[in-house]
Amino acid sequence: MNWVMAYTGIPNAISTAIMSVSTNKYVILLLMNVVLLIVGTFLDITPACLIFTPIFLPIVTSLGMDLVQFGVVLTFNMCLGTMTPPVGSVLFVSCGISKLPIEKVIRTLLPYVGAQIILLLLVTYIPAISMALPTAMGLV
Repeated sequence: MNWVMAYTGIPNAISTAIMSVSTNKYVILLLMNVVLLIVGTFLDITPACLIFTPIFLPIVTSLGMDLVQFGVVLTFNMCLGTMTPPVGSVLFVSCGISKLPIEKVIRTLLPYVGAQIILLLLVTYIPAISMALPTAMGLV
């Protein structure tokens, strides 16, 4: 999947499509989150980060987003994507370990995923949340 995406140029097409939709910073960040959530569902975290960081990094720097905040948002999206259906690898591993049917796990998981999506939006749109610890440590 990773090779196919890189070979066909899907990441570049996604980047171009997002930038052509709007010039509004908040709309672009929302679209980026949606794309990264979908990508996180289908791809493993490491290859997805390697493929999409060079694509989205110029976009977010042009929007004025700090690199640390972008790293937090990217990682948060990827981790959230691994536990959402239909292909979320963490979801299937947890079902295998607990020996519970996926339908039961998804029903229980939905409120938590909803809360995490709200937290993702807060981290994306309020930089102070993701930058609090690095700022307190004097790293930024």
